[in-house]
Amino acid sequence: MTPIALITGGSRGLGRSAALKVAERGNDVVITYRSNVAEANAVVDQIGKQGRKAVALQLDVGDIASFDGFVARLRQALQTSWQRDRIDYLVNNAGIGIHASFAETTPAQFDELVNIQFKGPFFLTQKLLPVLADGGRILNVSTGLARFALPGYAAYASMKGAIEVLTRYLAKELGPRGIAVNVIAPGAIETDFGGGLVRDNAQVNDFIASQTALGRVGRPDDIGGVVASLLSPENGWINAQRIEASGGMFL
Repeated sequence: MTPIALITGGSRGLGRSAALKVAERGNDVVITYRSNVAEANAVVDQIGKQGRKAVALQLDVGDIASFDGFVARLRQALQTSWQRDRIDYLVNNAGIGIHASFAETTPAQFDELVNIQFKGPFFLTQKLLPVLADGGRILNVSTGLARFALPGYAAYASMKGAIEVLTRYLAKELGPRGIAVNVIAPGAIETDFGGGLVRDNAQVNDFIASQTALGRVGRPDDIGGVVASLLSPENGWINAQRIEASGGMFL
């Protein structure tokens, strides 16, 4: 039976690359998108051209009140497209980036980050537990900024630090169901995340490349490939681990 992966925020950036790479490895995919249905449908179409099946569902991970409705729509999509009632993999990828110094971070910015980066994945995963198959896999997404510090990311990195702790607790509590839980921590990647700062600002790009052992900034497929690998059967014994995929930043 073909495994099914649910990837939140799978319509663009790292989530898009992850969805395509996971499909390349022979999995079917459910992606979520917040607002751009055209981008999401383009990913679904591309996965279809790879010979795999995909579905796109709308989800705002910061809107916890919508989760019951999302799970109901997911169950319907699983029955309609696969005649099944379970997913095998969950990748909590959807998120936003806010750049603000500690002194200038507002309560509104802090609350938005909490809702999208921590509270959302926490309770979405909780709601999805009945839909996640025993022996399945959960992969959370953190950041290299939880290990090293750059000014302007105190709130963002703190939420990701919380995700890393949550990962270990999920691994412990879901272990009796055979569910492995890990967290991937990307370094700086050339995407539109955070307004495209790393991709579009040559000075920032050059600085990061100079501080990375492999001599360049990361690309989306660098991360998508790691996600697909961590979900593969041969890596099923990896559990409760933080895997940094940064090319060796700030060693």
